[in-house]
Amino acid sequence: MLSAIRRARKSMGQYVVVLFAMALSACVSSQGPVGQPSRGAGGAVQVALLVPSGSGQSTDDLFGQNLENAARLAIADLSGVKVDLRVYKTGGNPAQASALAAQAVNEGAQIILGPFYSEEANAAGVAVAGKGVNVLAFSNNADIAGGNVFVLGQTFDNTARRLAGYAVRNGKNRIMVVHDQNVAGNAGRSAIERGVSSAGGSVVGIGSYEFSQNGIVSAVPGIVQTIRSSNANAVFLTADTAGALPLISQLLADNGIDREATRFIGLTRWDIPAATLALPGVQGGWFALPDPGLYGQFKARYRSAYGSDPLPVAGLAYDGIAAIGALARQSDGNALTRSSLTQGAGFVGVSGIFRFRGDGTNERGLAVAQIRNNQVVVIDPAPRSFSGAGF
Repeated sequence: MLSAIRRARKSMGQYVVVLFAMALSACVSSQGPVGQPSRGAGGAVQVALLVPSGSGQSTDDLFGQNLENAARLAIADLSGVKVDLRVYKTGGNPAQASALAAQAVNEGAQIILGPFYSEEANAAGVAVAGKGVNVLAFSNNADIAGGNVFVLGQTFDNTARRLAGYAVRNGKNRIMVVHDQNVAGNAGRSAIERGVSSAGGSVVGIGSYEFSQNGIVSAVPGIVQTIRSSNANAVFLTADTAGALPLISQLLADNGIDREATRFIGLTRWDIPAATLALPGVQGGWFALPDPGLYGQFKARYRSAYGSDPLPVAGLAYDGIAAIGALARQSDGNALTRSSLTQGAGFVGVSGIFRFRGDGTNERGLAVAQIRNNQVVVIDPAPRSFSGAGF
């Protein structure tokens, strides 16, 4: 046991990943926009891109540059429509995001792409709620969605539905939820419960741990006992690679949980960073990810254009421009309304198909992957339309 803890502690210490904004509850106007600004000068659709650059943090500048690069790459790929992209640097500050969103609309913006952080997105949405302008935020926080705010990020609910559906169809219908005792962990637990219920499975137990090394070690014996006493045939984990995943997965395996009989399932990406794939505890585990074929093409094109690999969030900026371009191409440029954004057919981006729901959240066509011999193997491809398995 002690050697396992030392190995996992070392793994946790080596992991450096980009962390996105934590889920924060916020209030957004419940009324959607009632009008829509006309197309800009020269027939171009004017888009305001709000990025977190300028905060003084190098990571925010990196996020901002990736988002702008991807948006411009998407614009270059559009045919039959012009986009006038204007970039505004919020510094990751909600008050500044609010002021810049209002400024952008006054300068003719027909839609806002961004901001990056959830509190910023909420503030920007409120600032322009009465102006007939929608906000496509880069957040995955469902709490800020609604009214004129739509989130582009992959949500917990979307991921949980996809994985729970696949699990139940493949005989893993007695699921135990194991979650961190923090905001993200509690939100993840609730999403998993909803996903399992909608898939027709059963949550047969819930285990949790204090978000610390000692908390995890102390909680594992009770979690293992519940897994066994409940006859769970799957364990759905909220842990991520930057946090508890290296330790919790290893300790469960070391305490005799058979990962074939009781499949480990992850709510978060288990392939980022790539070093995660070598962890003993995640071998055989399932997780969801965007269509790897399409995203691989995007990475290659981004690398060719800018000389480096994109951060995962960059794909959201491309997807936002792709949706805007598709809608503008279908009409005279006044189609960026709530009803058009929430069309059932959805859109195709570099991460696969996606569509916005009426509540401001989204559905994305995700692939289900398994870690085998330290590699990612797709075991259920991402759907290419909003029908059939996964939806």
